[in-house]
Amino acid sequence: MAQPRGGGSVRQDDLPSLHTLAAGIDRYRDAIIAGLTLPWNPRVVEGHVKRIKMLKRQMLGWAGFDLLRKRVLQTP
Repeated sequence: MAQPRGGGSVRQDDLPSLHTLAAGIDRYRDAIIAGLTLPWNPRVVEGHVKRIKMLKRQMLGWAGFDLLRKRVLQTP
């Protein structure tokens, strides 16, 4: 599916920061389109990462790694 490229008018302007933005969008164009159109999303994975980081912050400082490991493996 071909998508229109809208970066031509941005490149004609005298705004270097917009040129950088347009170049980044062009570079990651396929990933951006996939992220906006595919039904898959990373919510479940991000939820697990957030939970583990929270446990790490709560316990690693004063409980030690062994207790942190047990809590991460036992938490649903």
